[in-house]
Amino acid sequence: MKSYKHWHITLDADRLAWLTFDKAGSATNTLSVEVLAEFSDAIAEIAAEIPRALIIQSGKASGFIAGADIEEFLSIQTPEDAKRMIRNGWEPFNLLESLPFPTVALIDGFCMGGGLELALACRYRVAVDQPGTRMALPEVMLGIWPLMGGVMRLSRVVSPPQALDMMLTGRAIDARRAKRMGLVDEAVPPRIKVNTARMIALSPPLKRKPSLLHRLMNGPLRNFIAAQAEKQVARRAKREHYPAPYAILRAWSKFDGNPFAIPDDDTASIAHLWSTPTVETSVARNLIRVFFLQERMKSLGKTADFKAKHVHVIGAGVMGGDIAAWCASRGLSVTLQDQNAERLAPAMKRAAEMFSRRLRGSDARMRIRDATDRLIPDLTGEGARHADVIIEAIFENLEAKRALFAQLEAIAKPDAILASNTSSLKLADIGANFRDPSRLVGIHFFNPVAQMQLVEVVAGATTHADTAAKAAAFVRQIDKLPLPVKDSPGFLVNRVLGPYMQQAFRMVDEGIAPETLDRAMEQFGMPMGPIELADVVGLDICMAVGHELAPGSEPPHRLKALFDAKDLGKKTGRGFYAWKNGKPQKAQAGQVTAELTQRLIAPYLREAHAVVAEGIVADADLADAGLIFGTGFAPFRGGPLHYLATRGE
Repeated sequence: MKSYKHWHITLDADRLAWLTFDKAGSATNTLSVEVLAEFSDAIAEIAAEIPRALIIQSGKASGFIAGADIEEFLSIQTPEDAKRMIRNGWEPFNLLESLPFPTVALIDGFCMGGGLELALACRYRVAVDQPGTRMALPEVMLGIWPLMGGVMRLSRVVSPPQALDMMLTGRAIDARRAKRMGLVDEAVPPRIKVNTARMIALSPPLKRKPSLLHRLMNGPLRNFIAAQAEKQVARRAKREHYPAPYAILRAWSKFDGNPFAIPDDDTASIAHLWSTPTVETSVARNLIRVFFLQERMKSLGKTADFKAKHVHVIGAGVMGGDIAAWCASRGLSVTLQDQNAERLAPAMKRAAEMFSRRLRGSDARMRIRDATDRLIPDLTGEGARHADVIIEAIFENLEAKRALFAQLEAIAKPDAILASNTSSLKLADIGANFRDPSRLVGIHFFNPVAQMQLVEVVAGATTHADTAAKAAAFVRQIDKLPLPVKDSPGFLVNRVLGPYMQQAFRMVDEGIAPETLDRAMEQFGMPMGPIELADVVGLDICMAVGHELAPGSEPPHRLKALFDAKDLGKKTGRGFYAWKNGKPQKAQAGQVTAELTQRLIAPYLREAHAVVAEGIVADADLADAGLIFGTGFAPFRGGPLHYLATRGE
């Protein structure tokens, strides 16, 4: 057998061929142009040998295949470039599918994008039933669709509604769900994975014939299924903002997922997706940019070798309680401290609700039980003595925070991280009375904790660099995105949101309906408008941030009136809107004009530029990343500073 750089072929005594993917020089298997060229040659060589069967497996401990090498997407300049890249996978996957002997994909660990498309081209799939095994077609998140046969093959293997749900959401599924759906033929424990793959390869089971309903949904009912799915998509994403999900539906319903059968001028074509403009660039290019921004933020959590086992959170309010619950859901032991049981009880109830929502899968009951056991109410604060990370999340009062940290510094382990979740106070002021202020760092979460990916890691003038690096590592440990920022009023997110929301509040005072302002920003691409966001964050927080960013200024009249009446937004059931069952009750919005939209967004863009100029974040790319993941700035625009640059501003 020929020797390859990334693939290894063996033929055992039973004439069973094993093709092992072990990408050279990489900890992870990804499908590059070079890798796919070798794969094509390897499949042709195996075909010439005519073995009894073929098993494709990974040589990496980290998973099966993570998908395409996204770095190579950056070299695509034209639709023709994109088509050439697609053909590199399309043709060998078709060859794999056409082999006259059984083919098995042995999936152990993540199997994403092009990796799942390769597995779908095999006749059989065996998945290892362990937490790391996840399967997904997430291309929609990059503004494209599965172009190497995934759209064509997935709906033949599982029911079309299930296939469309996977492709339209990019959501990953585990081995057991994949087995229930019929995506894999077996889901087995690690100890028998090889024997199971051998057994299926050498004694292949008969493939069950698709049901009549399955065949109808892939035939006469295909347009109906696509139309129903499009209604669901339209509720979540505008076609002009995110064309990819609409392209998936059209590619499947009209062209059976064959990218080479689609005319370039069709909205489903890669030519159209690659050139669909958002200002001066394409949606796909901007979403790929966002992918790399996210990867960069993940890397910021790898500069310190730090793993927490025990987290202690002080303050069982909405923010503190939810931080504690999130940490417990991520596998850490957590003690949650407050003054009495009456304050702790609502936090424990919210935690139980979060666990039920977030911890799903075939072993959900066990995972919920374990997370609940890890979250321990702590009235005495004894947990602070043993914690690796201590997070203060009490109300925004400087003297109260100083007094609390004086106690914590005295009892905490010498190497414990002492962190404040302050959203408006300067770290330097909080740490003014520390014996060793280099221990204090900001770890600033955003509300709602379970949904917001960004966490600001705030370094004060005296914060030790190692402390900040450990804090960033902790943030990645709990599956959040760390963003290093300097100690300055509002840091990044609140600094930028503050003037934007103040502008919205003052426009309400002028008589513009809150609903109209929210509609304007939703049409711009924000996940929610500034007034609804204020209600979600809490009007008390908005008041505190406004005071910190503009001390001495008169607060907007309507905001102050609601604050004085203790109508603080979603958490009290009433703010700018009345809230019912967790949703704002809105009246009809008025007419949105370009001038209104520009007036609203202008302070946001101005402050985004200023925080970079002042060095609060390291560079424009990190500012864009923080504002996309921290404020929801329209991802399809590539970030506020990228948006300004493409407009020549």
